Amino acid sequence: MTGLLRRAPANDHWYAAGLHTTQTLVDALQDGAARHPQSLMIFDSETHPASARLIDIHRRGARLAGAFARLGLRPGDVIACQVPNWLEGAVVYHAAISLGLVLVPVVHIYGPVEVGYILRQSGARALVMPDRWRTIDYLERFATVGDCPDLEHVITIGERTAPGGVTLAALEALDADPPAPPALHADDVCMVIYTSGTTSAPKGVQHTHNTLLAEMRALADADAGTPDAVHLSPFPAGHMGGVLLLGRAFLSGRTSILVDSWNTARVARVIRERGVSWLGATPFFLSSLLADVRDTGAPMPSLDEIHLGGAGVPPELVLAAEAAGWRAFRSYGSTEHPTVTVSAVSDPVEVRAYTDGVAFGANRLRIVDDDGLDLPPGTPGEVVTLGPELFVGYTDPTLNAEAFLDGGWFRTGDIGTLDEAGHLTIVDRKKDIIIRGGENISSTEVEGVLLRHPAIVEAAVTAMPDPLYGERVCAFVIVEPGRELSLRDLVEHFVAVGVAKHKTPERLEIVADLPRTAAGKVRKADLRARLRAPAPGPVPADAGRGSRDSQRAGH
Repeated sequence: MTGLLRRAPANDHWYAAGLHTTQTLVDALQDGAARHPQSLMIFDSETHPASARLIDIHRRGARLAGAFARLGLRPGDVIACQVPNWLEGAVVYHAAISLGLVLVPVVHIYGPVEVGYILRQSGARALVMPDRWRTIDYLERFATVGDCPDLEHVITIGERTAPGGVTLAALEALDADPPAPPALHADDVCMVIYTSGTTSAPKGVQHTHNTLLAEMRALADADAGTPDAVHLSPFPAGHMGGVLLLGRAFLSGRTSILVDSWNTARVARVIRERGVSWLGATPFFLSSLLADVRDTGAPMPSLDEIHLGGAGVPPELVLAAEAAGWRAFRSYGSTEHPTVTVSAVSDPVEVRAYTDGVAFGANRLRIVDDDGLDLPPGTPGEVVTLGPELFVGYTDPTLNAEAFLDGGWFRTGDIGTLDEAGHLTIVDRKKDIIIRGGENISSTEVEGVLLRHPAIVEAAVTAMPDPLYGERVCAFVIVEPGRELSLRDLVEHFVAVGVAKHKTPERLEIVADLPRTAAGKVRKADLRARLRAPAPGPVPADAGRGSRDSQRAGH
């Protein structure tokens, strides 16, 4: 892969401390299957439920790796996988790692625009996807992704496949012998996860065996005192949170439950029936469960720890969880650096509610000014991070120069403060992104789609606070004189363009002009401040056509 950074001093330190080793993910997964063969991984789905022991996933993945080799895939080749939280997806991940392929997980709700870009930019030789999931026909979507010159193999889960493609069932029916262990180095890139950032195009975040294993080992160490814990994660397999749980299960041996779509009543039932004790969640998921307990009167006595991240967490939500008997705690991280800080469940609730915790494991963080100089405690500044879990660069090397300070410190683009005890609190964001339910959305990308609408002259997109999702997408637009525009028009426009649904604006503000700096740049801080003011009540999507009134909706 391109864009790989070398941090010799830091790497030497992490090797000396045992935080980086010669072990690869191939070794770790094989070792985990041998140590925890009977541990269960459960895939909860209304239409595609399954469960399997870790040893069975390992054996099935090894045979599928042999089938991939028969297709001509070789170590270092790129395979993209756009699959919900299904057993087949876990097997594909295992097979890709076993063969030494570079795995590109893709969020299963991404549309043809995002998928096409990822396939081309990553140089993927193979793509695995369902033929259908819920209302999504992946084959119809795939027909519109555009030319992908490196793509040779399309593999579908289901009975249908693309022209010239093959089904996963047909590959598994080959019952191929597992391939010989690939010749890999623990510092080789093994996974690229795409995340929306400040640019209009998704960024390919490169992780090595060592960076991912450092994170997974730290998470497994945190599980050491809870041998009977049952973990549940609603994060999709294309999201860093989903990837980590799939690997974490092999290192810790905990029973793991993955959910392919969020249905509050169903998830609440699973928590009660399965005795779930640990939940990874965004504010939306936790709010939904609190509402279920309130509405049904049925407690969830097994649920103890709730790890919150992926979006801004209102302190009130942690306090509400505490009142329900659940120890919720905040954390801070990103696809580039998965878990930078985290609170401890033993911390006072005030610490867990009002801060994002302290540095996790061997990670380090600083608060710096625009010149990269350290700021005193309590002073807001940019959060920069360094640690053994930190990614090794973007696939586009032109992005790396601005992403790192001397010494390999990663510039997160987030604004935070550190108190005297080392607790981090994120207070703002330099990056022009929206984090809706844990998913990063590029404002620039959404603005580009808006400007393709014939009625829109100019657009500025920013985050609006939301108690469920953390943030939602708000569009401020200037329309052509005499033209009409409604929120429903925008929804239809985004569907026609083929952009993922969660990127569609959920609030429309039609304005005569936008606040600007002296140089003409839109002052988005002013727009965000306007959105933090008391919001108007819900307005039907048809209301206010062409007016200067705000329009709001949810989806």
